Amino acid sequence: MAKEQRVKDKTSEGGATLKVDRFSQNIPVNGIVEELIGRTGARGEVTQVLCKILDGRDKGKVMRRNVKGPVKIGDLLTLRETEIEARRIRGSERRSI
Repeated sequence: MAKEQRVKDKTSEGGATLKVDRFSQNIPVNGIVEELIGRTGARGEVTQVLCKILDGRDKGKVMRRNVKGPVKIGDLLTLRETEIEARRIRGSERRSI
């Protein structure tokens, strides 16, 4: 049987604050689709888009994301995280779809 791990409670100490990991905050943020880059996936079922983050810590950042399902310019996306960006599609330049 494994030992239980003891964790010191930092909130009970006077004036001490608990450090929050940036990946532990699962607050969804909104983004708007600015440009369609291309189709990706094994059967072309995913669209790669450029979207602008509208709120949160990364407000104003433009990032590349993969979107499954129908999407067009001006659509609103709800993003679970904004730290990870999609890889570029190989051999493809930006073009309108």
